[in-house]
Amino acid sequence: MFMGEFQHSIDDKGRIIIPAKFRDLLGSSFVVTRGLDKCLFVYPLQEWEVLEQKLKALPLMKSDARAFTRFFFSGATECEWDKQGRVNLPGSLRDYAKLEKDCVVLGVSNRVEIWSRDTWEQYFQQSEDTFNEIAEKLVDFNFDL
Repeated sequence: MFMGEFQHSIDDKGRIIIPAKFRDLLGSSFVVTRGLDKCLFVYPLQEWEVLEQKLKALPLMKSDARAFTRFFFSGATECEWDKQGRVNLPGSLRDYAKLEKDCVVLGVSNRVEIWSRDTWEQYFQQSEDTFNEIAEKLVDFNFDL
């Protein structure tokens, strides 16, 4: 399981260091794609395969299902580590997530998320203000803390 928050920088060539404990869980090859909320999602291959099966099961005749599947798969790329434990993020993904210098790397259960620090801080502030409301809505999913 991935958990925790880490501050990192992305270099001029688009490379970022991912925490060692995340690298171990991601394995030597993993998938990076556009995530929700203007961040990147990073999946170990076995988690990506589970997600792929779920997305393939969506009804092709539904335009929302097609749109989401296109969004998710068209941005996906398989990546590997360089010798320094960095991953080189494609320019299109960096542009999508507005990754320029200061970044935040999050562990979120079955995936890693990479955020621009500014975007993360804005998102966190907005979410923090409504955290109790969000928690109350989760009761509808039979979820209790």
